[in-house]
Amino acid sequence: MTSINHNEVAIFGGGCFWCTEAIFERLQGVSSVTSGYAGGRKINPTHEQVSAGNTGHVEVNMVSFDPGQISYQTLLEVFFALHDPTTLNRQGNDVGSQYRSVIFYTTPGQKEIAAKFMNKLLTDRIYKMPIVTELKRLDNFYPAENFHQNYYKQNTNQAYCRLVISPKLKKLEKSYSKLLHQAV
Repeated sequence: MTSINHNEVAIFGGGCFWCTEAIFERLQGVSSVTSGYAGGRKINPTHEQVSAGNTGHVEVNMVSFDPGQISYQTLLEVFFALHDPTTLNRQGNDVGSQYRSVIFYTTPGQKEIAAKFMNKLLTDRIYKMPIVTELKRLDNFYPAENFHQNYYKQNTNQAYCRLVISPKLKKLEKSYSKLLHQAV
């Protein structure tokens, strides 16, 4: 008997897509992560155009996952734990609307789950500041240039990776070790 792949797609923007890509690709049940751009006006934007901050696009990750192995709710938990959803148009030193916190839902079910999850974060007062994460329907997604795919894997010793991404991965390993691929 062969197994049929029933993957779903989730789109998250939480700052630099190199960071979030490295996080999501370590999770069991995630089959692929593609860095790209979403939410803007420009068709097929380049990184240079998005970085200039006037396309309306956000750096995002398209996460393909098997809901039988990892739930959308769990992806939300990891997403909110490993970026700051209270800073408007900023994550660390990355500043501009292209780094804003956003969830682009691909189904009505995702919209409902994400809205309930964010409301629970608010009522439970998980953050001292208000959550500014946007919840929007996905209208478009454009993959980033090949140079940006699997960035951390290919550039582990680069200063940005060591100073910014590696600490996030250590936090992931500490807080979510049961969710990670065993080979990590």
